[in-house]
Amino acid sequence: MVRLFCSGEPVKRILAPLLIGLIGAAILVALGTWQLQRLTWKRSVLSEIEATIGGAPMPLPRLMSPADQKYMPVTLEGTVEDGALYVLVSVKKRGAGWRVISPFTTKEGRRVLLDRGFIRTDKKSAPRMAGSASVQGNLHWPDDRNPSTPDNDVAGNIWFARDLAQMAEVLDTEPLLVVARSMSPVDSGMTHLPVDTAGIPNDHLQYAITWFSLATIWILMTGVWIRRRTTGMEG
Repeated sequence: MVRLFCSGEPVKRILAPLLIGLIGAAILVALGTWQLQRLTWKRSVLSEIEATIGGAPMPLPRLMSPADQKYMPVTLEGTVEDGALYVLVSVKKRGAGWRVISPFTTKEGRRVLLDRGFIRTDKKSAPRMAGSASVQGNLHWPDDRNPSTPDNDVAGNIWFARDLAQMAEVLDTEPLLVVARSMSPVDSGMTHLPVDTAGIPNDHLQYAITWFSLATIWILMTGVWIRRRTTGMEG
């Protein structure tokens, strides 16, 4: 027994699992820490977006810069024109329905896309308000489309994504979308769906918890492995 201990045999038996355990745990903890750093960064980004969304409304800009103007609050004075495109959506606690996109002509003569809000599926054929209106909303360049999104049925007026270039071509407007936050007069029967940060994922806390949990499990399993080796239960 003395000879075995002096030869360093017990140390050799635990060296491999100890190194594997420490290296693996360090990697997992580092990944968890990185996710916490990402969480702080994402919260800062979301705070900036929310501040932009809720800022003082501005006149519609002449020069478009999607990277700089996304979520910019704007005011529109002009006319809601006849005609509408219907985007199939599902809204929490309301179910399936349509986003209504209409052309809006400003007092300066510009024609833009106006996302008026949400109606139930059975209201698609109901008359839509048209005429003079004042709108407060936000510029938006939506990213509705993913690989599984069907092509828009233009002929049937069933849209699955707010593809601005295609919508602008159909309604003869600029490829510029304003999502209404409020309208005067009130757009009867319409529920506005203003832009917000609810749809921007922020799962970094869950990722961090996952990595730290895996690190804990890794350490526990390493302890079991070392115990089996030192008690002779393995090999």
